[in-house]
Amino acid sequence: MAQISYDDFEKIEIRVGKVIKVDEFPKARIPAYKLWIDFGDLGIKKSSAQITRLYQQEDLINRLILAITNLPPRQIADFISEVLVLGVVLDDGEVALIQPDRDVTLGKRVL
Repeated sequence: MAQISYDDFEKIEIRVGKVIKVDEFPKARIPAYKLWIDFGDLGIKKSSAQITRLYQQEDLINRLILAITNLPPRQIADFISEVLVLGVVLDDGEVALIQPDRDVTLGKRVL
């Protein structure tokens, strides 16, 4: 992989959010959920996440997550995904969410 500069990294806004709503997403090509995420002062943003095998809907409510918040919106089927939720891709292709290890203020930036 090509190296990026620190200035490039500073352009990426990774922020803390809390999942407040989860819906099934049957129109997604790969099984996914529709997520509504509270980013504090940044407001509530939507995202699609392919995490259905490792997480149940009810387990995601109130979970803190990390997401990139300054990418352009992306249409996935009939849903506009506004942020990219971050996770670790496991050997079997499943995605494990990345989250802070304690409560932090919603919308805070990761550096």
